[in-house]
Amino acid sequence: MLSPWLIAIITLAVGYLVGSIPFGLIVTRLAGAGDIRKIGSGNIGATNVLRTGRKGLAAATLLLDMGKGAAAVALGGLIDPAHGPVLAGVMAFIGHCYPIWLRFAGGKGVATMMGVVLALHWPSGLVFAGVWIAMLLLLRWSSVGGMSAAISAPLSAYALGHPQLAQGFAAMTAIVLWRHRANIHRLRAGTEPKVGAKH
Repeated sequence: MLSPWLIAIITLAVGYLVGSIPFGLIVTRLAGAGDIRKIGSGNIGATNVLRTGRKGLAAATLLLDMGKGAAAVALGGLIDPAHGPVLAGVMAFIGHCYPIWLRFAGGKGVATMMGVVLALHWPSGLVFAGVWIAMLLLLRWSSVGGMSAAISAPLSAYALGHPQLAQGFAAMTAIVLWRHRANIHRLRAGTEPKVGAKH
């Protein structure tokens, strides 16, 4: 019988390693689109992949980044049904933002957070997706859509009667906002590019 501490460590490690898979980089390289870190913002997420001009690669990156968040939640549940889903999910999100394979320079975490939120509490995940899409269509700033969606997750979880999940979502939201600090600066300066704009 493994000790609770060892189970927790295994759960955290599995979640982190799953989340740290840099699908944006892998997909673009396999498709011959080069190193995504040398394009646009240098980010490995779907928005920057879209700047390659290949919408299919961006969509694949989005789905894979969401999928790894959901997969980590599922694996965490197999290791520790009580606490594993949340622990592994949050660590997958951290792994995406700070992957060991890329010297901790990863994505901004929105898609992976969405996958985690959907897997842990699908109603909050639907709110997340709805806010993200609505803000993106209205304003065409990917950063605003992502940050707004991240903020909606803990609020919706709390409103729907899941205060403990709301705390975990809030921790991820704080990291999303931190990862978007350059975007916030550009928004304030009026220089933030919109989706579809030429760079």
